[in-house]
Amino acid sequence: MNAAPSQDSTSPAEHWRHYGPLDLHPILLRAMEAFNEQGYHGTSVRDIAGRVGVTVPALYYHYENKQALLAMLLETSIKDVLDRCRAAAGEAGDDPLARFCGMVESIVLYMAHRQQLAFLDTEIRSLEPSNRARYVALRDYLEHMLLDTVEAGRAQGVFSTPIPADAVRSVLVMCQGVANWFREDGPLTAEEVAERHVLLSLGTVGHPGAVRGEPPRRFARRAALQHPSPAGSAADRRHPHVSP
Repeated sequence: MNAAPSQDSTSPAEHWRHYGPLDLHPILLRAMEAFNEQGYHGTSVRDIAGRVGVTVPALYYHYENKQALLAMLLETSIKDVLDRCRAAAGEAGDDPLARFCGMVESIVLYMAHRQQLAFLDTEIRSLEPSNRARYVALRDYLEHMLLDTVEAGRAQGVFSTPIPADAVRSVLVMCQGVANWFREDGPLTAEEVAERHVLLSLGTVGHPGAVRGEPPRRFARRAALQHPSPAGSAADRRHPHVSP
């Protein structure tokens, strides 16, 4: 099957760093909450209907069964990630370093801002074979987007990892893990978490600036604007404004 997501079935993402309120049908919203709290197998259709305030037959009018709810939620999530990732890559242009940084940032921001949806990836084991195949194809497409960028960077001497496919899988696992532990009231904002994960991911694919703790130029400028320090201070020495 074609792993590329259908352009007709996915609405274009707004600016990829912007997140408004989660816009889901009330049945999907309550199903998402129930699956996260109790697990897919621990949740009944009657439970979801009760949370929404409708009868079970009314729920079935909208969605065929519980499996259809999970499949819709997971596909909605991965398609949004892909839309935002493509938007970030398009904004970066042809430079593989900028594309890689943008895509990693977009994935981490999604995991932080759409935690409840992103966390449902753990329920992939509960998908029936046809639904699982469709979801895995979309997830593989995201992986290949990153891998193509890393391979382009290797060809230009920007990245040096000898095992690009393994490096990309490691990056994705690390980024997806943000959905498990990020807290809005924690010590770091979603943007700061994304910035750190970009630096960690650059180290994973063998970008020399990451080893020295030098963020890409855009992140360095952001840090300078948010946390200005006197010239020559220790902060400047720790985070020199050097473009890799």
